Amino acid sequence: MIRNRLITLASVLLLAACAGRQEVQEPQIVPQPAHLERTEGTFTFDKSLPVYVDGPDSALLRTVGFLNSRLQTAAGFSLKVISDEDPLQHGGERGLFFLDAGLPAEAYNLRITPERIVAEYGDGAGAFYAVQTLLQLLPDAIFADTRQGGVRWAVPCVDIDDAPRFPYRGMHLDCCLHFFDIPFLKRYIDLMALHKVNRFHWHLTEDQGWRIEIKKYPLLTEKGQWRKETVVGSLHSGVYDGKPHGGFYTQEEARDLIRYAAERYVTIIPEIEIPGHSLAAISCYPELSCGLEDHYETATKWGIFKQVYCPKEETFKFLEDVFDEIIDLFPSELIHIGGDECPKASWKKCPHCQALIKKLGLKDEFELQSWFIQRMEKYINSKGRQIIGWDEILQGGLAPNARVMSWLGEEGGIKAAQQHHEVVMSPYPKYYLDYWQGDPDSEPLAMGGPTLLRTMYEYEPVPAVLTPEERRYIIGVEGCVWTEYMPTPARVEYMAWPRMCAIAEAGWTTAAKDWDGFTRRLETHLGRLDRLGVGYCPNFWNPFIDFHKDTEYSKVVTMSVDAPGAEIHYTLDGSQPTPASPLYEGPFAINPQQKVTAIAVRDGRQIGETKYKEFR
Repeated sequence: MIRNRLITLASVLLLAACAGRQEVQEPQIVPQPAHLERTEGTFTFDKSLPVYVDGPDSALLRTVGFLNSRLQTAAGFSLKVISDEDPLQHGGERGLFFLDAGLPAEAYNLRITPERIVAEYGDGAGAFYAVQTLLQLLPDAIFADTRQGGVRWAVPCVDIDDAPRFPYRGMHLDCCLHFFDIPFLKRYIDLMALHKVNRFHWHLTEDQGWRIEIKKYPLLTEKGQWRKETVVGSLHSGVYDGKPHGGFYTQEEARDLIRYAAERYVTIIPEIEIPGHSLAAISCYPELSCGLEDHYETATKWGIFKQVYCPKEETFKFLEDVFDEIIDLFPSELIHIGGDECPKASWKKCPHCQALIKKLGLKDEFELQSWFIQRMEKYINSKGRQIIGWDEILQGGLAPNARVMSWLGEEGGIKAAQQHHEVVMSPYPKYYLDYWQGDPDSEPLAMGGPTLLRTMYEYEPVPAVLTPEERRYIIGVEGCVWTEYMPTPARVEYMAWPRMCAIAEAGWTTAAKDWDGFTRRLETHLGRLDRLGVGYCPNFWNPFIDFHKDTEYSKVVTMSVDAPGAEIHYTLDGSQPTPASPLYEGPFAINPQQKVTAIAVRDGRQIGETKYKEFR
């Protein structure tokens, strides 16, 4: 259905593409390189073109293989790979040359002339990102999954010097509220890699389901993967579907995904929630709780639940065993331990917890949570790993070596950076992809919002209140995808893209913002996502209508559209607007019973969908 909504737009873009099929488009790369200079001419790929690599490195050969795979599928040819320690000296005049130039981690340079392409790098990730940029310089037909005829496989001549702004560029996916299979996760990682996003935060445990095999505790997946039913609609609807929901990943499946991601220079960071969001585990092993209830059951609706791990030796033994298997499975330096939304009601009523607070000389249950986190941090540190957790791990005192993922606005990130702890910025609603990206009246059910594409793009993740020294502790950004209202892969893609393009740009590109330039590049980039079959939200071409209260009897209308060069035309009587209808030039007041109907117009014709909003 989503794709059908783009028929009008697709027709417009197809006509434009056919008219200029043989023209090489100007560079439109997402995320934007640090430095790009267009030079004279073009370089053409064909079956006679050799690729020279400066050694038999298997990772580099695999990266070249990604390029060859695209060429073979879309163009019908692949490039011959030649290994030579000094390819520029011994290679031919024409070719694609990969050279280790000792650049910093993840950095690369591209020098493209009509005769040759030289890709310089310093590590495997840099070479991989050079290929991702090269693919975006080619016609978007390179992303097709079938042979494409009549395409000139040429790229513009450019000089590119590129490196990321932040070392941590993340994308999160909650696989607990709804389960997603390994093929979809591989596709998710492919899209991350295309955008130079290098951390996959894999949310694996929740109140609503346990998703990773732990061999020592088989009930976690035999029983804990399942909830008997799921709430339908909003959280408080009171309606349930009556259908069991479950799914889990075997350790072998996890290893396969870890290998797959590593080949694309994506590190998978597992999240095992402690001490809250632990009801699925407690339903399997009730002895992990404070024992205040007779029965525990995996949650069937969303929210925060009072049943949490009890800080007793039995619990710590269980968690140490779990983290032993997680650490053995995942090579990531960082292990995410959650730490968020841990109610203290059970601890307040628990004789053991109250005695422990007194014994340890703690002030309250918040300090007990801090002690809990610090104890687990010491254990995880003893295994050579570091922890990262949500803002709440700051409460009661931050563990000595912990990183903070700042989601409750910026405050937690600011506080942690001021204490010289590394921070990943993922504030809601700015970087929360489960929020509406348009008018809630016409969008699928979501957690809240709206949080528009422009809002995400224009957010600066380094808080201005930090000193230059403190700013060094902001190590990156992450987009969060919580799946309460995303039961299918199609809905995940709709909610994540193209807004994730804006977050990827924030993680890679310099702090300077250029909304007009971004939207020009993004419009071209959406053609690539079309070729890849990504079911992204098409609101880029649609007018967004918003009401703000003026008086009791009137509201002020504001409208916007993301597509570059587009203007908005509207009516107030319910009729279909045309390009001849009144032009939106700024906010205006309307009265009850008036209905705003709007279209985006470019080059004299409608693009995207007609949007409506009625003053109720």
